[in-house]
Amino acid sequence: MNRTGPAQVAARKGIADYRFIKVLGSGNNGVFYLAPRPGRLPVDAELVAVKVLSGASSQDTFRRAVRELAAFAAVSSPYLVTLYDAGQEGEDLYYSMEYLAGGSLAHPAEPVQRGTALTAVAHAARAAHALHEAGIAHNDINPGNVLLHAGGGKLADLGLNRQLAPGLTVTGLGSSASVEYLDPALILGDAPSRASDVYALGVTLHWALTGEGLYGNLPTDSPILAMRRVMSRPAAIAAQLDEPARKVISSAISKDRSERPATALELADRIEALT
Repeated sequence: MNRTGPAQVAARKGIADYRFIKVLGSGNNGVFYLAPRPGRLPVDAELVAVKVLSGASSQDTFRRAVRELAAFAAVSSPYLVTLYDAGQEGEDLYYSMEYLAGGSLAHPAEPVQRGTALTAVAHAARAAHALHEAGIAHNDINPGNVLLHAGGGKLADLGLNRQLAPGLTVTGLGSSASVEYLDPALILGDAPSRASDVYALGVTLHWALTGEGLYGNLPTDSPILAMRRVMSRPAAIAAQLDEPARKVISSAISKDRSERPATALELADRIEALT
């Protein structure tokens, strides 16, 4: 079978018994689709979101991916998306999860007000804390992975998810867009941790409140060039932010990890205090 690239994946009409209605967007090494819920899934939902991971995959990769998905699904938190199913068709891996019609912080269905943005990022931080307590680092927190609903936000997408204990990983560095949300210590070789997810939450909060990144316009076609930009200049917090918000973001992205909130839960409390 030929390797399926992102452009080919985007053109497909379905996978297994999922029949795609439309493309919802793309994430690291994969594309999200909207699909009707297959009758075999015992969930109370008409529609589901399906992510198809692009590229050839072996049985070993599939088994490792399923272990990570199972570990994620076992974590109890109202701030994590619910995972429904996972499988493999040919060389393609896929998984399905609950569909939230509000979109994401990166691509919301409606304009996002400040209070909504703060609540959504705080909820993502609470979700990250639940993962951390279970020994899992999300390692791909960004505005595109904070999904919106009437009650706030939920953390989604396992594109770079890996266990805090070494060994399990599904993908590599990811897209240029994701580089900005990586703790520079990860780029230098440190392992994913609570602290690195706290950093990503701080960058996500900045983007949610300003629509701007911390490093200007990064190259969109090369993760390596984007990484060099991030490593060669200091983060610049937008001047228009009020001082309380600046302090929360500054602490979360501090180069000295000991100066960051000790847990994502602590960060969530600080964010909610801004509302």
